[in-house]
Amino acid sequence: MQGCPSGLFGNEPVTLSEGLQQLINEHTPLRNHLETLLSLCNEVEKAEDKQAPFAQLIQEVTDFDKSLRYHSRREEDYMFTVMEKYIGKSSGPLAVMEYEHEQAHGFIDAFLENIKNPDLNSYEQLKNATQIKNSYYTLVDHFAKEEAVLYPMAERMFTDEEKETLRQKVSEIQ
Repeated sequence: MQGCPSGLFGNEPVTLSEGLQQLINEHTPLRNHLETLLSLCNEVEKAEDKQAPFAQLIQEVTDFDKSLRYHSRREEDYMFTVMEKYIGKSSGPLAVMEYEHEQAHGFIDAFLENIKNPDLNSYEQLKNATQIKNSYYTLVDHFAKEEAVLYPMAERMFTDEEKETLRQKVSEIQ
């Protein structure tokens, strides 16, 4: 298991329990997919004929959205709910994490809504690629915050029973 430093409840590294580690492990393929999306957005920006790279971007965003929603749901449905009883969610790190989930999903949702129009011109394709770039920047920063702060915080505050329940929940949703 990976050690994670956190300045919130001390600077010593934390070894994450199995359920938390599994959620962190999901960040790697999501980050890799984000890199693919960013590369495609850059291709859309540079291409004179944007149709081919934009069509590929549509497919990749559709696939990524499914993976991201699956991951987000697993965090929100149990981990965030348990953390809320310890730290609340009206302000602080949990509020920020939920806001960033909404923000990233909002960029992707706007893209997916806009592509329902099959006649997007080059400008509209560029504008929509920017939505995905915004999601990229939001999520890269978001994952780093979760790994450095939120997951170590959860490890420190969750009881052994809560950690085991998280492990089971993360395993059963697969």
